[in-house]
Amino acid sequence: MADARSPEGLRYINRILIVRLGSLGDIVHALPVAAALRRALPDARIDWVVDERHRELLDLVPVVDRRLVWRTHSAPAWRSAPGLIAELRRARYDAVLDLQGLIKSAVLARAAGGRRTIGLPRTHLREGAASVFYSETARPPDAPHVVHVVALNLSLAAALGVKPDIWEFPLQAEPGAATAADDVRQRLGLPDGGRYAVLNPGAAWPNKRWPPERFGAIAQRLRVRHDLPVAVVWGPGEEALAKAVTDVSGGTATVTGRTTLAGLVAVLRDAALLVSGDTGPLHLAAAVSTPVVGIYGPTNPERNGPWAADDLTVSRFHECHCHHRRRCHAARWCVGDISVEEVTRAVDDRLAAGAAHA
Repeated sequence: MADARSPEGLRYINRILIVRLGSLGDIVHALPVAAALRRALPDARIDWVVDERHRELLDLVPVVDRRLVWRTHSAPAWRSAPGLIAELRRARYDAVLDLQGLIKSAVLARAAGGRRTIGLPRTHLREGAASVFYSETARPPDAPHVVHVVALNLSLAAALGVKPDIWEFPLQAEPGAATAADDVRQRLGLPDGGRYAVLNPGAAWPNKRWPPERFGAIAQRLRVRHDLPVAVVWGPGEEALAKAVTDVSGGTATVTGRTTLAGLVAVLRDAALLVSGDTGPLHLAAAVSTPVVGIYGPTNPERNGPWAADDLTVSRFHECHCHHRRRCHAARWCVGDISVEEVTRAVDDRLAAGAAHA
């Protein structure tokens, strides 16, 4: 029998399950795995287990055959788990890839009953105990520096014999979603095709949020220095934060309306630039090749940052004392040390790079 890690071994892989429950940005980082599997195995069945709160994104991913939803928000997770596991076991997967690296995702991956359950080595997991549920582990790239999470994810595809040399983010445009970008232009008083920039001040982690008054200052500079009107996007519970940015922007920024996730993708796809902290909209923008300037504090941009050569980040990760913690315990948050001038320079440089390639 062929080695499972060789191209010949792919002949024995017909049904694959990806386990990546959330969050939004992490699901974006996992998309190249699904794309690589589809390129190598065009006739295989590729399913994905996702938390119900993030199902909407997978609806935009055509390379996935079935989206299996774990109801953890509308019902107790323990109540919906048995039915989900029974459905997974009926599929008789040849391989199950746990891209989450948590105990709950590893348990679910093993409970799916696939012939092979693959995850990252213990040293690369957020919860090391998850490794006991894998039948085999992937081989992450050897590198003298921090490996980007996309490359780590692709090492699980490599365990099946799939070459992980292309980072592809298969996000299709949903019919009708382009009207969200049209609405942004209308709010900004722009003609069809008019250029605009986007600011995203929100983030699930409070210590990833740059102060709204500084976002407002960036909006003013985008308008004065680059003649770019600015739209401020927001997610659930963030509308007041978005309005706080526009209130101090001197009339240079406008809050967008409520959008679907497909609508947000359309708004970002049409934008000339996004400025954001480390959160879902930043990774969506990077996935659709929108120029990005990222603002980073407790997370490492080398691992979680935008990946295009011209994209830029302003980071305080190496000075941060609360790495990967949702809430900062220091008296002063590290993102608070990032100045408007630093971000302005990054914005100027990123827009100049884009103009040079135009």
